[in-house]
Amino acid sequence: MSSSKRIIAIVDDDIRLLESLENLLESAGYAVRTFSSPKALLAAGLADLDCLITDIGMPEMDGFQLREAIGQTRPNLPIFLVTGRHEIADRPGKSALATALFRKPIDGQLLLAAVEKTFTE
Repeated sequence: MSSSKRIIAIVDDDIRLLESLENLLESAGYAVRTFSSPKALLAAGLADLDCLITDIGMPEMDGFQLREAIGQTRPNLPIFLVTGRHEIADRPGKSALATALFRKPIDGQLLLAAVEKTFTE
């Protein structure tokens, strides 16, 4: 990893998961920004982000809609989708355009490995 920290945004309406992922990623040396809604992330801006981790099932705007909105301005931003609903995760084609799809509970080591892989490819 370079001397400047990679910035990872996390969007989830579950505050406990936000805190857990924030701690995990910060302990691995990343700068983390957390948002409790997609609209909060979009209002804050995407310019300096290196990666996004977002829940799929959220009110007002789901993770798929967020991915589409980001794709208009940052089509190459790595996006990791997270869901606790296994029927969504298992539906063919639903994870298209995502860097990866993770099911809750998230295996922290697998997530870290996937994030690191996106920065080394």
